[in-house]
Amino acid sequence: MAGASPPAGLAPLVARLPKDVTGIFTTRWGGCSTGPYAELNLAAAVGDDPAAVGANRAAIASWLGVDGVHFGRQVHGATVHVVGADPPGAEVTPTCDALVTNRPGVALGVLVADCVPVLLADPVAGVVAAAHAGRRGLVAGVLARCVAAMAAYGSEPTAVVAAIGPAVGGCCYEVPADLQAQVAGWVPQSVSTTRWGTPSLDLPRTAVTVLRGLGVRQVHREAVCTAEDERFYSYRRSGVTGRFAGVVVRR
Repeated sequence: MAGASPPAGLAPLVARLPKDVTGIFTTRWGGCSTGPYAELNLAAAVGDDPAAVGANRAAIASWLGVDGVHFGRQVHGATVHVVGADPPGAEVTPTCDALVTNRPGVALGVLVADCVPVLLADPVAGVVAAAHAGRRGLVAGVLARCVAAMAAYGSEPTAVVAAIGPAVGGCCYEVPADLQAQVAGWVPQSVSTTRWGTPSLDLPRTAVTVLRGLGVRQVHREAVCTAEDERFYSYRRSGVTGRFAGVVVRR
């Protein structure tokens, strides 16, 4: 892959965020990865060729008009990392599941393949954030901590606009009944049923419920199930697979 041309033909979903903020949810199309990672895999830790991942990330940065995108080392937790003015790669990759910045031109990204990518923007305070909200992260409070980290820079939840990207839906996220009951004790709205009639969890709906409970009034959800839509990577559908991203940057 050394010397490969940057991938072309990107077709991300554009998030519904304030006019001075760009947010996207990438698809798997338009990159140079091959095999189970084809085409636009953005994760460096799933077994893909590092050169292909680098070229794919460079293409996304070029599309956004930034020097690069900051990603964390995600562990399905609730740690939030505040990103300063340093360019991507200038610091050790932080272990976190959410990133926050008040710096214009600094792009933040989270990687997913069924978990919920959440992009947040407060146009008044000039703060943006990206959160990786899987089942464990949601229960651990990653969204609450993300909103609190934004508040440290003057953000008010009522001014925040949230965009929830493609994720596995309640139609396909089958879980044991006891696990469903456990999560339902925290957010009753998480309860769902698969298309084949078994217990499931609706993680995107859970994220919407949590955000509104935190005072975020404007929440936009992409009604796309990654397990059913082959434009997106899905661990549930494929097992060995790549990762797409939710990315946000304030101009």
